[in-house]
Amino acid sequence: MHDFLNWLVQAVGTMGYSGIMFLMFIESTFIPLPSELVIPPAGYLISQNQMSWAGVLASGTIGSVFGALFNYALAVFLGRPFILKYGKYFGISLKHFQKGEEFFQKHGHISTFIGRLILGVRHYISFPAGLCKMNLMEFCFFTAFGAGLWVWVLAYIGYFVGNNQETIFEVSRKWSVYIIIGCVLLVISYIIWQKRKQNKDR
Repeated sequence: MHDFLNWLVQAVGTMGYSGIMFLMFIESTFIPLPSELVIPPAGYLISQNQMSWAGVLASGTIGSVFGALFNYALAVFLGRPFILKYGKYFGISLKHFQKGEEFFQKHGHISTFIGRLILGVRHYISFPAGLCKMNLMEFCFFTAFGAGLWVWVLAYIGYFVGNNQETIFEVSRKWSVYIIIGCVLLVISYIIWQKRKQNKDR
């Protein structure tokens, strides 16, 4: 594993920012490539003055957005017609689907942002957004916002931890807990804000 990590660091260094973009594109689709194996080596290379913070953050975020758009397009052009035609056989009625659309039209921004920060969700949050045809500009903005934050966290870890995989995964798990706590607080604040907004509109 140590040899593999050394190879990965060298590979990221050789491929440069375009390599980070390509690997994060893959990571952001449904292919199980952990971002913890891509960005921390780049963070380590930042500490060695072989890469820049701006380049790593930009390439990692752009790759993530392109991967998310790939999933979004799959959901729009393949998943949506399938759900509308065969969803009733799986207990998904047109009424249920329309409710899902309404939810993502109203709350897709916070759902997309939070989804990009949660392990096991960030790879798939683009599918419901695509199925419900969430506003594309909002989808890209909040995907970039969430992905950029996660890329920064992983680069920060790699910058200070180096290329020790066990330590990287241990620290990233701790950060994931902090992020989940932050997401819970954000959701609570969002719900309170929505209720106050509804009361004002009445």
